[in-house]
Amino acid sequence: MDVDRFLATNQPLWDRLAALTRQASGGLRRMHAADIDELVRLYQRAATHLSYVRTYYRDPALTARLTGLVASAGAVVYGTRPRTLRTIGRFFTTTFPASVWHNRWFVAASAFLFFAPAIAIGAWLANSDQAVDAAAPAAVREAYISEDFEDYYSSKPASEFAAQVTTNNIQVGFMAFAAGIGFCVPTVLLLAFNGANVGFAGGLFHAAGEAPKFYGLILPHGLLELTAVVIAGAAGLRLGWALIDPGDRSRGTALREEGRRAVVMVLGLVLTFVVAGTIEGFVTGSTLPTWARVGLGVLVEVAFVLYVVTQGRAAARAGLTGRFGEQPIAAPT
Repeated sequence: MDVDRFLATNQPLWDRLAALTRQASGGLRRMHAADIDELVRLYQRAATHLSYVRTYYRDPALTARLTGLVASAGAVVYGTRPRTLRTIGRFFTTTFPASVWHNRWFVAASAFLFFAPAIAIGAWLANSDQAVDAAAPAAVREAYISEDFEDYYSSKPASEFAAQVTTNNIQVGFMAFAAGIGFCVPTVLLLAFNGANVGFAGGLFHAAGEAPKFYGLILPHGLLELTAVVIAGAAGLRLGWALIDPGDRSRGTALREEGRRAVVMVLGLVLTFVVAGTIEGFVTGSTLPTWARVGLGVLVEVAFVLYVVTQGRAAARAGLTGRFGEQPIAAPT
């Protein structure tokens, strides 16, 4: 490629990079996340161009020009690296709780879809001998209640078990979110199915007079884990509802806008699932007394709920709704 053609092909890219560099020099907070991503991408391409020019063209003027452009953009790009931790901190202190709080009515709907089947099936089994007999043979029920359910939590080394349940729960969370694209129906079914499974187990323990054993094993990790599943389900419901009722927006626009908030909820839950999985792996099946295991689960759950509510409300007062790249319209109080 001759130098004139090279210039004609890449001049718009360099002009755009120069404009973004000037904009970034005035403060990255004024830039959208997409513009920052574009700045980094164009900087990398311009650096490649500079290397190419130095190797093949040996044009002093063009080399000097590109050297200055790459140096200016590089100073901005590499100067933003210390902000990475600040960006992550902002995500967890503001963006994630803002998204959950903004979608709190979908969280409530998701909780109902999960716990209504759980309570209904649990109560049915706990109060109906016929339902219990139909659920499983007596020998299977006895083994499940006396050994299998408890042994599950110590079936593998703690670290391996924690990693396994964390991975599984993250997959369930993303599935509950992604399934919402089917106009909410798959997410509703997934929530109801998982709730029914919890109710089934609880009902069998209640019917056998072993309810304390069930709660002693499920509550240490289950409070936080099920809360996270419910929030992931809410993200899926929010996604599906954007298609069902987009308001005055097109369905595509509504899906994009609400999807950017809903995906924040799911990404933020990854850390929540890690914490729940760690508790399940190292605490639930441990030799700690029941009161200590359950107490830890309650403490972590209360801390998580208070964090989401207090930080979510503060973000809402600043005009934030949990969308990526969103800027406050008022200072949080």
